Amino acid sequence: MHLLPCTLACASSLVPRSLYLCAMKEFLKDLFSSQSYDEENFFLIAGPCVVESEDLVMEVAEKVSGICKNLGIPYIFKASYRKANRTSGTSFTGIGDEAALEIVNKAGLKFQLPTTSDIHAHDEAGIAANYVDVLQIPAFLCRQTDLLIAAAETGKIINVKKGQFLSGEAMKFAVDKIRNAGNNKIILTERGTTFGYQDLVVDYRNIPLMMAHGTPVVMDVTHSLQQPNQTTGVTGGNPQMIATIAKAAVAAGADGLFIETHPNPRVAKSDGANMLKLDLLENLLKQLVKIRKAVAE
Repeated sequence: MHLLPCTLACASSLVPRSLYLCAMKEFLKDLFSSQSYDEENFFLIAGPCVVESEDLVMEVAEKVSGICKNLGIPYIFKASYRKANRTSGTSFTGIGDEAALEIVNKAGLKFQLPTTSDIHAHDEAGIAANYVDVLQIPAFLCRQTDLLIAAAETGKIINVKKGQFLSGEAMKFAVDKIRNAGNNKIILTERGTTFGYQDLVVDYRNIPLMMAHGTPVVMDVTHSLQQPNQTTGVTGGNPQMIATIAKAAVAAGADGLFIETHPNPRVAKSDGANMLKLDLLENLLKQLVKIRKAVAE
């Protein structure tokens, strides 16, 4: 299939949706160089919300990497080393930054996977860059100039989540900040838009709109189903809609998917209300691969 440049494909509503699919960026090819995969497939960022223990991280990394290898999906392992944004001050935040980063790095080495984790302040960028391949910028922090510049200066791939309060077009300024700091290895992630006080909605127009910035675009499936600001102090979720959000994103031409998964979300220490149960992931990915192939025809 001939692929138009993202900026051209997204500029016209007359271009068929399938042509939004863009050739994989060179920095992603480098990232996935140790993996065997179908280059026309979407890539996957997946793992537990936060590092709870080494056993959990290894279980999820082994299971997901095996599934992705069988389905030809390039895979980035994800787990936060610390959760800095929690509704309640009593919520679990992590086992310790260095200990958690070492576990994420260990999983990447053991299963030959690139890894990612989110950072929250400019002085964390250099530290995290010693352990992970992709630095993730949380949605609430996507406008923090010093954070974006510090992340860019590490030379790592930077995945910026679109703020729930921003349009896809407005993410241009986050991209510009990173590029002006000398880094062109940028991914943008859609993760829903604020709808009232306690819900999010997904506007799929943001996928081609953010592709127009010349970056790969990921759909954060599970965080888009959060129900924030609950009076219980614990964020709610709507995980029964995970398949719906993911299927629509693949059909809309998303380059990648972000799915947090856990063997038992009910006992997860963070985001259990919207994570996908690990044993449901394989069947969902099989369905998504079929949709991707149909879109690419």
